[in-house]
Amino acid sequence: MTQACINWSPTAARTAVAPEPEIEKPAPGVIGCAKEPLLTSECDDGLLARIAANDQNAFRILVERHIDRAYGLAVRILGNPADAEDIVQDTLLKIWLHRGRWEAGRAKFSTWLYRVVTNRCIDIRRQPRSENLEQTPEVADEQPLAIEKIQMNEVNTLLEAAMDRLPQQQRVALILAYHEGLRNAEISEVMQLTVSAVEALLKRGRQRLRELLRRSEKDILGSFTSD
Repeated sequence: MTQACINWSPTAARTAVAPEPEIEKPAPGVIGCAKEPLLTSECDDGLLARIAANDQNAFRILVERHIDRAYGLAVRILGNPADAEDIVQDTLLKIWLHRGRWEAGRAKFSTWLYRVVTNRCIDIRRQPRSENLEQTPEVADEQPLAIEKIQMNEVNTLLEAAMDRLPQQQRVALILAYHEGLRNAEISEVMQLTVSAVEALLKRGRQRLRELLRRSEKDILGSFTSD
């Protein structure tokens, strides 16, 4: 059995085991496999070509290069870190399991990765939601926090609630544009839409978001002015 050594980001991945390869999280401060200096400057297509030839180091470098942004995107769409980790790990593991199938030049790897992660997240959000006691937020303790942090948390909560009320495609388009910094043409590739359709989604999404935030304006202002 082939074993690939990966140094998963502590904020983006948990220990994962698949039939092939087995991926084990190394002890803190220990990198699973030696890193070849030339590989770190290799483009994604070059790494994928090496992965097709069973190069485990190339796979590890590709994972390290993209896992944090893929995880961040999944968390913003789902709002659930555990599900986001599962989706990103599963997507990246399949790159190794199906190595050799990548066709260079057909698509930019990061665009393909965003598309797969986005679609998986949308599928998860469409499933019936059940209350998970393990995900229930803990009651805040009595230790006082800085008032500025409390206020910003309240504002962020209102903004996230407004984003969550947007139609699915508008929400995803705004996340890709403002959180991930993608251009409209890149968003169109990820969402498999025309550029004009993406522009329309962004326009409607911004308008709807402004309407929702106006309704919460008193709450937002109150978070800064309340005693």
